[in-house]
Amino acid sequence: MLSNTIALGIAFSVMLLISPKGINILHRMKFGQEVRDDGPQTHLKKQGTPTMGGILFLIAISIGILPFIGEVSGLLPAYLLGLGFGIVGFVDDYLKVVKHQSEGFNPKQKMASQIVISLLYIAFLYFYSGRANDFLLPFVKETSWSLGILFFPVSLFIITATDTGANFTDGIDGLCSSVTAVIVFFLFLVDRIILGGAELGALPGAVLGGLLGFLCFNAHPAKVFMGDTGSLALGGFVVAMAIQTGTALYIPLFAFVYFMEVLSVIMQVTYFKMTHGKRIFKMAPIHHHFELLGWSETQVVTIFTIITILACFITGLALEMT
Repeated sequence: MLSNTIALGIAFSVMLLISPKGINILHRMKFGQEVRDDGPQTHLKKQGTPTMGGILFLIAISIGILPFIGEVSGLLPAYLLGLGFGIVGFVDDYLKVVKHQSEGFNPKQKMASQIVISLLYIAFLYFYSGRANDFLLPFVKETSWSLGILFFPVSLFIITATDTGANFTDGIDGLCSSVTAVIVFFLFLVDRIILGGAELGALPGAVLGGLLGFLCFNAHPAKVFMGDTGSLALGGFVVAMAIQTGTALYIPLFAFVYFMEVLSVIMQVTYFKMTHGKRIFKMAPIHHHFELLGWSETQVVTIFTIITILACFITGLALEMT
């Protein structure tokens, strides 16, 4: 508990210290957001706002966990998964924003990079971590699923889906930051209550501190966006924490907003193809649909964050029953 509190304080303080200068550097280097003209018209004023701000909270998180890096065996692999995905996101952002390549990282290269990072992480847990690779079964009392070799494909699917969900949730000022902060705090409680803090160490505190500090600059109206650098890293941190606490199968519940964002895109694309151009939602991911219905960005963020709080509370009750 103390290490998480200290890591939170360090990461939060570092974010407050480096962000003003960091945002200016991003602005001077012309790391400005490109805004789609087919989206909500209120987003057009965001054109040029510095992006790739995920670099800032990755620095803060890294400094926050530094004093505790050898504290528990599970901290480093979880951190490296998030960092690895953040690097993939950085390359994608750099190609889009600086090199003006509209697609950024070649989709196949991007996916291949994420798969390689994921498999290295999964292999470490499976062969070297010394922990059972079991997942708690939702709503089944005192039962877990021992996956054996299936740990590889199941974990790879979960990692890919969760990271995609975090990536899709980024798109409104403060949305991904707020939702993920709640999820990370919930996973910290799970680690403390179920595992006695023996798996994740100070990582949840550092991630939470970095996010809270980032929100001081990312809340509406945002002075900086996280970009794929940030959203992919956050997805990596979240899914690693879930896998290592055995709660990966609960992700669609406690990270319901991530799940909803991915599902809305799948539904939109599938229906669009089946009906030759018709749409279910005004725009996907679904947060844009509510914007186009007239909701303000602050309203969307507030409601989605409340949904996440309720989802985490329900998951907590489900874990308590099992």
